[in-house]
Formats: sequence, C-alpha cells, structure tokens
Amino acid sequence: MTERREAKPSRGRPPAGKRSDAYDPNCARCPRLAEFLAEAHQRYPDYWARPVPSFGVSDPRILIVGLAPGMHGANRTGRPFTGDYAGILLYETLYELGLATRSESTSADDDLKLRNARIANAVKCVPPENKPLPDEIRRCNAYLQVELQQLTRVRVILALGRVAHDAVLLAHELKRSRFPFGHGSEHRLSETRHLIDSYHCSRYNTSTRVLTPPMFKKVVARACELAGV
Repeated sequence: MTERREAKPSRGRPPAGKRSDAYDPNCARCPRLAEFLAEAHQRYPDYWARPVPSFGVSDPRILIVGLAPGMHGANRTGRPFTGDYAGILLYETLYELGLATRSESTSADDDLKLRNARIANAVKCVPPENKPLPDEIRRCNAYLQVELQQLTRVRVILALGRVAHDAVLLAHELKRSRFPFGHGSEHRLSETRHLIDSYHCSRYNTSTRVLTPPMFKKVVARACELAGV
C-alpha cells in the first residue's frame, strides 16, 4: 500500500491547499500513479511529487486544460507548466496577449500571475512516460468536472491536445463523436461556453514544428476574442 504523505509547503512551491471536491493533495485513487509519485518522492525528495492544483484566478473567463504534470516541471514545482519546457511557449503567449504578468515561469514562488485565466490538467498526477491510462483519466475527471461546475464565468476552455479535449467533453458528459479534435477547431458546449482545441505545446510538437508560435498565438488570441478579454 502506498503511504499517503501530509502536504507541506516548501520554498519555491505553493501550499498544497485544502482537500475539496475539486482537489485532494493526498489523492491516491489511481494505484499506479500513487506508486509512481511515491517513487518520485524518494528519488527527488525536494520535488512537489503529489497531485498538482490548478493555477490562476478563481473566476476566470478562460480555462486552459493540459495533459498532466511533467516529471521535472509541475511535478517538481507544484504549479502547472512551471519549470517545464512546454511552459515556455505557453507563458510567453499568455504574456503577449495580456493573460499573464510575466513571460517566464520557473518556480512557484515567482511573481507571475494570470489575468482572466486559469490552468488545470486532465490528470493531476505525473504519469509514467507522460501517458496516463484511460481509467486514470476517468478517475481524475471527477475533479475537473467539479472545477468546471464551480467556474461559472468560464466562457472558453482551451484544450491542449486530444487527451485534454476528451477530458473536457467527459467532464461535460458530452459524446466525443460530436466534437472531433483538431488544431484550431471550435466547439459550442453550451449557450455560454466554447471549447477550442490546440496541439499541445510540448517539446516534441514545437521542435518538430507541428506547433509553431504563430499557430499557438492565433488559437489563444481566438480564445481571448470569444471570452471577451
């Protein structure tokens, strides 16, 4: 059985936060992920190595949904896309479009703040090889579903990659067949809420030019337009 560690704040990392229906810092619903986190904590004792909470304003107009924490990124710092290669393009773009106060995020105790935006993940724990299993995505989706219900002012959800896209649909109890994933695709989820897709801003996608900065900026700018920010 995996031992549940008590959440403790540390320099360079945010407080874990209190347990709620939208976040549990000691969640162990997924045995494989809980075991992987325990191993990561032993190997890197200074790492966050627990479920990563969402980051940003509490009443955003835009919610950005990623895949999962990176081993040496959010799993290290405790903040989504912080200290991670994928965060380079993300935070640069958010800064250029007025959604962030800084263009770079390296630690959770820097002064970067988001404006009108919040970042969550489809899966809150780092998975082996960055590949969560389908049942792990479903278990963690309960947290995303609650968060989306609480964020009543969200007008646009920006999904970074197919896993995030599918997780958003699952959280809204919508069929994937009605909303095919595609970079730049727009989907109306309700009278007041849209889903916009983007390729994930991962190292692989950016280095192979599957996703370029202009491509990504265009999608985020469109999210701002639809959200009215």
